[in-house]
Amino acid sequence: MGDDDDDDIPQLSSHTLAALQEFYIDQQQREGIKISQGFKQYSFGSIEEDWQLSQFWYDDETALCLANEAVLAAGRGGRIACVSAPSVYQKLKEQDGKDFSVCILEYDKRFSVYGEEFIFYDYNNPLNLPGNLIPHSFDIVLADPPYLSEECLRKTAETVKYLTKGKILLCTGAVMEEQAAKHLGVKMCNFTPKHTRNLANEFRCYVNYDSGLDHDSSCSECT
Repeated sequence: MGDDDDDDIPQLSSHTLAALQEFYIDQQQREGIKISQGFKQYSFGSIEEDWQLSQFWYDDETALCLANEAVLAAGRGGRIACVSAPSVYQKLKEQDGKDFSVCILEYDKRFSVYGEEFIFYDYNNPLNLPGNLIPHSFDIVLADPPYLSEECLRKTAETVKYLTKGKILLCTGAVMEEQAAKHLGVKMCNFTPKHTRNLANEFRCYVNYDSGLDHDSSCSECT
């Protein structure tokens, strides 16, 4: 009877198993090739979106606008923290010759290829951060919470307020406007961020300082 039971369990054919293995090996190889290309590792597409982690990259123009805004807000020799915003971090690294420093706080450990600038971050433990991240040591913190929920925003806000000297640039859904004001004291900007894929929810930027993003919906820093 035991043999009959075993026969009832669906089994993948050897051909299917081989195809799956080939797919995963190919995926790993493509990631490895991208990361090994030196400075190109910071370009868009070097690490692909993982929808299971609620990752949706900004389009090139948006990422550039947000990166430029962060550099301007941070000032000469400024420190920038990107919280759950890897596509902006990549754009900042493309400008590595400029006078600023940046780190990325991110749950996805694929970004650990960026070395010491990568800090593993889980918004569920918002203050579980390395000891070398001194409170209020970043001139600006740019954050893009992975989920459109009050809990996710509230916990991410704890991290942001811990890190920033004052300036905050938040990117999240338009539906989160009230919660953003409540937890971070930020207001919606005129600039509308766009993603490489069209999202069902409208996204907006929020700041707590006088920002260029609030003066032009097309982001004048890009021109």
